[in-house]
Amino acid sequence: MKIANKLLSIPLIQGGMGIGISLSKLAGAVAKEGAMGVVSAINPGYREPDFKQDNLAANSRALTAEIEEARRLSNGHGLIGVNIMCAINQYKEMVQVAAKAKADALICGAGLPLNLPELVADKNILLAPIVSSARAARTICEAWRRRYQRFPDFLVLEGPLAGGHLGFKWADLKPLQINLEKLLKELVTWRKSYTSEHQIELPVFAAGGIRTATEVENLQALGAAGVQVGTPFIATFECDAPQSFKDALISATEEDIRLIESPVGMPARAIQSPLLRKLDEVKRIPPRYCVDCLKTCDPRTTKYCINEALQSAITDNPQTGLFFSGARIDGLKKIVSVRERIREFFPQIGDRSHE
Repeated sequence: MKIANKLLSIPLIQGGMGIGISLSKLAGAVAKEGAMGVVSAINPGYREPDFKQDNLAANSRALTAEIEEARRLSNGHGLIGVNIMCAINQYKEMVQVAAKAKADALICGAGLPLNLPELVADKNILLAPIVSSARAARTICEAWRRRYQRFPDFLVLEGPLAGGHLGFKWADLKPLQINLEKLLKELVTWRKSYTSEHQIELPVFAAGGIRTATEVENLQALGAAGVQVGTPFIATFECDAPQSFKDALISATEEDIRLIESPVGMPARAIQSPLLRKLDEVKRIPPRYCVDCLKTCDPRTTKYCINEALQSAITDNPQTGLFFSGARIDGLKKIVSVRERIREFFPQIGDRSHE
């Protein structure tokens, strides 16, 4: 399929997962198969020696290197995207770094990226918001049309079973009041009239808890151009996450998945862990240091530092680690290759090789 002037031979986007989960190894491997591999722009410079002293420089340098390495690993196939949260203080800078590094697509969520087009001069870079409703999609599309005479190149519709941060109110999640299929039907209905009025293409990629080829087919029958999948790619050989994180995922059951409050100011989904048990018992865990990463976080009052928690999860410190995960993980019990994982969703790709 084509998105604007870009070609995807497999209509699949690998979800962006930070910190340190989806970097160049995973993104490059996914793109090599003809799909869209995605690098997370959430503190990619955590391994840089100056990360604490000059966070912006470290992140800028690391993000550029990860995009370039992912492109090299892709061997000229697929697309390389970058996932950037609107809620981070370095949102503008990371968008500009990714654009300068010639990422194929910028995918932005955890807030409405209302000014994204003004940050990216290169019209060849695909711009895509992550939305949780037709209403959010309409708000963004109209803002871009009025201010910039531009429309999103595609949309990612993220449902309530996704991992990490969720664009829903607690009342919608506990108990669950909505589902991806209903949200997709509403978005497709609105899109039909909107694209007809403005004579545009607006592909939608459905996301959140998708686990089988049958589900992909059903979502496409409802009007999705493709899907975005995150959590299953953690359980791959190529994923940048350490073995300890992969083990935490494949050893967990659905009963271990819980909803939590995030310093980002949104509900989030993660695997039960010693850190979360401790947070159930204490008022707050003061940060050891602060790199001022979130617009919504005050280190003097926040319940815990999400940067420290996510870093602990990828530095073999499970006692203080936060392990984001989507729902419906009972089927993820072994680590496989990226190619094998993609074939679970698109078995028709067969055994072709991009070597």
